[in-house]
Amino acid sequence: MDFAAAREDLIAAIRHEIRDGRVLAAMSRVPRERFLPPDLHRYAYDDRPLPIGHGQTISQPLMVAIMTEVLHLKGYEKVLELGTGSGYQAAILAELAEQVITVERVAALAESAAQRLRELGHHNVAVHVSEEGTLGWPAEAPYDAILVTAGAPRVPQGLVEQLDIGGRLVIPVGKRYVQQLLSVQREKQGTRVTRHGQCRFVPLIGDDAWPEEEGSEDR
Repeated sequence: MDFAAAREDLIAAIRHEIRDGRVLAAMSRVPRERFLPPDLHRYAYDDRPLPIGHGQTISQPLMVAIMTEVLHLKGYEKVLELGTGSGYQAAILAELAEQVITVERVAALAESAAQRLRELGHHNVAVHVSEEGTLGWPAEAPYDAILVTAGAPRVPQGLVEQLDIGGRLVIPVGKRYVQQLLSVQREKQGTRVTRHGQCRFVPLIGDDAWPEEEGSEDR
């Protein structure tokens, strides 16, 4: 399979919904097939989420592009990502920001994502296994931008507090499996929230998010 050609076909298909050329260029440089199990490589450039094990998925490419565009990255930012998964979204962020810190609940996914990112030359990404119950990575705060790749029942105040003033949090908020994509900008006096349409993500687990269901491996 000609992955490079398939990647360009995908970029052409989503171009009408994405205005930021830097986001499209970043996606054209990152080989999505490298973030999938070998038996799913042939589906790498279908515009849909795919399973990566441990009850998790790699997000639909268009949703990756939309969430990245909403962050409005310029190249100098320190970005926090919650939900490393395969590492694909972190790789896109690494193409567009100065520093990326990404946090994953599932240790096996964090380990494989870290290795994959190193192999692909994304040396500005640090991968961490999340601490029990804690959302984000407070030790490195404040952040210019935070991206959450799992759905929350509300905007977690603890994440807002990890933003620098003027920073932006992009997060799916709503029911456990259907949410609205929100961008939340932290200002000196409060926050400003913008809606960006419906989305579906696995649940965000932790303090000020969803409790972990017994027997569930959902994030």
